[in-house]
Formats: sequence, C-alpha cells, structure tokens
Amino acid sequence: MAELHIHGGSAVIASILQALGSIPGLRMAEAGEFSRRAFDNDKMDLTTLEGVADLINAETEAQRKLAVRQAGGELCEMYEHWRVQMVSLMANIEAYIDFSEEENIDDDVLDNVRRIAASLKEEIANHLNDGRRGEILRSGVSLAIVGPPNSGKSTLLNRLAQRQVAIVSPVAGTTRDIIETTLDIGGYPLVVRDTAGLRHADTDAIEAEGIRRALESAREADMRICLLDATQVLDLQQQRSSDDILGADEWRALLNLPHTFIVLNKADQLNIGASDSARSLASAWARAHTGSDGVLISCASMFGWDELMRSVAGHIRTSWEQGQGGESLQMPLTKARHRQHLRECLDRLEMFERAGEEWVLAAEELRAASSALGRITGRVGIEDVLDALFSQFCIGK
Repeated sequence: MAELHIHGGSAVIASILQALGSIPGLRMAEAGEFSRRAFDNDKMDLTTLEGVADLINAETEAQRKLAVRQAGGELCEMYEHWRVQMVSLMANIEAYIDFSEEENIDDDVLDNVRRIAASLKEEIANHLNDGRRGEILRSGVSLAIVGPPNSGKSTLLNRLAQRQVAIVSPVAGTTRDIIETTLDIGGYPLVVRDTAGLRHADTDAIEAEGIRRALESAREADMRICLLDATQVLDLQQQRSSDDILGADEWRALLNLPHTFIVLNKADQLNIGASDSARSLASAWARAHTGSDGVLISCASMFGWDELMRSVAGHIRTSWEQGQGGESLQMPLTKARHRQHLRECLDRLEMFERAGEEWVLAAEELRAASSALGRITGRVGIEDVLDALFSQFCIGK
C-alpha cells in the first residue's frame, strides 16, 4: 500500500490517477482501507478507529480535542484494563473449581475475586453515570431560546448564526415552529433552536401547537436561554415580575430547570441606558426571581454580547468538558454503542454477585461481562460495526 502526497490542482491529480490506472494490478484504496488493515493487524482497536472517524468529521475545537483523546487510545486503555481484570478473576475461579482440593487453594482467593469484581462494578457504573458528557459534546449541546413574544428570540438566533436564519417582525407570534441551526460558540458545538413566543393563544390552534412544541423543546434541551424584554423588567414605569411576564406555571417552571440562563434583551431601550448599573439591576432581578444571575444584552447594539458568549462557553466547559474546579475529567463515553455494551457488562456483574457460591455460574457471568467489553474494543463480533464505521472514512484513510 502507498499513500501519495502531491501538489494540488485538478489537472495534476487527474494526470497522476490516469498514469497509476495504467499499471496492472494497481487499484485505488477503498474508504478507510488503511485504518482497517491497521485494525486487522492489531495496530488499532475499534474505539481508536471511531476516534479517527470523529476527528475527520470534527467541526469545533471541543469535538477535535475529544476525538484526539479517543484516537490516542484513552477509552481503549480503560476498557482493556477492565477486561484483563475480569479475565484474571475468571482464571482464579476456574483454578478454584478445578484444583482447590488438590492444590489447597485458599478461600481468600474467592474473597479477593468478590472484592475486585465489586470495585469493577462501581468503576463501570460511575463511567456510565456521566450525564452523557461525551455524547453531548460529540453531537452538539442543544440550546433552546424561549420567552414571551417580541422579546427578541429570532433576532438573537440571527445574531448567533451571523446570518438571517429566522424571520424578524414586530408582529407578535411570527415564529410558530421550531427553527434550528448548528453553531460554534467558544469552540463548542451548539444546536440552537428558536421557538414560538410563550403567551396564551386559545383562539389560534396553530400558535397553540407552536407554544406546545416550544415547551417540549425547552424541556428536552441540554441548555436554555430564557429571553425577556429588559424594558418590562427594569424600567420603573412598566416593571413587571416573572409571574406577570411568564403567566403560566409550566412556563415559569422552565426558569428552575438546570442549565438555564436568564437573558434580558433590549438594553439599548432602557431609560437608564445600557450601562454597568443596568447590568447590576439585571443580575439582582434575576437572582430575586430565579435564584441565578442574569445577563443584560442588546441584540441591536451588541451591548453585553461578549459577556453572554463567555457565560455560555464557560457553562458548557464546566458542565460537560471539565469539572467545576477546572480539572480534566475521565474520558467520557462518546457512542450509544459503548453505553449499550457497558450496561450489559454491568448487568452481568450484578448477576455474578447474585450467583453467590455457585462458582461455575459466577465464572460464566464474568465471561459474558468480559465479552461485552470486548465488543466495544473490537475483540468480539463487530463486522457490521466495522462496515458502517469505515463507510464514513475518506478514500484510503
């Protein structure tokens, strides 16, 4: 096999391909063929290959970093360490079953097996209980923009996307369906959704359906921006509470969901002006009504924009990439396939504990748990997975 690095230009490439095509027995490499041969020759495992595929498809810095860690073998090392431990435990049980009477194997060996198996079960359970950090960063953090009509939700989406994604109009209720776009904010992938304004729409069935979808989207999202009109909140002449602005209980409940930002828009229209004092008032209002700080912005003048971007990117960093103290977290799960096999492994370890003194059955449960881990790294039955995976690779990669 050979990989050619040549000067660009379609004419040069076409000429070289034509010349190579005239050589008997020479053919173009298939998609992912180099990596597949590396896998077949035990140079790479399946999680490493998936990391390479994710690296090829990475669109943001966070996705690139996650893919590099996986392609570097972090998941493989962890899963193989667990699998080797399970194989060792099986060997101890088999030795006890076959040779305990002849070789005077101590019962302490079995106690040690139970202790290590319990430790493995706890480690795997903690790994599964990661809040889907890796899957969220890999596919994009979903963010729903919700709030009452004419608070500037569609304008905010257009500002984030830096293009006209949604129609902006002074007429309340312009947005009725979910409008979605994918963005890169601070190096993190976001799937942002603009939703219908929250208000009572008993006489308009279409708008009522849009509001229902808006609530559903907000509840399902990883993050929410609750966008309110700052003039209704901070100007003394028309100051209103959150109960007035968000009239229904189910709307106000959105404010208490985790990963929710209170953003007050239209700072440029405030009587006190867009200023540091206005920022302080916005934070105080948000803390009083929701228990969290608020961000004051103007989509028209871009006042407060940098603060909003830092807040969103920083929240993603501490919630899904790093710990609260900024420490690097354990390599997270990145695929639903991994989660499925790890759950099977955990179930088998629980069956091992329930087997009690039935050591033949216990050894079989450990063998099944080991096989489940082996399917993640590619040790057991993964031909269908390989075919689907390599179809994502570029030619020869």
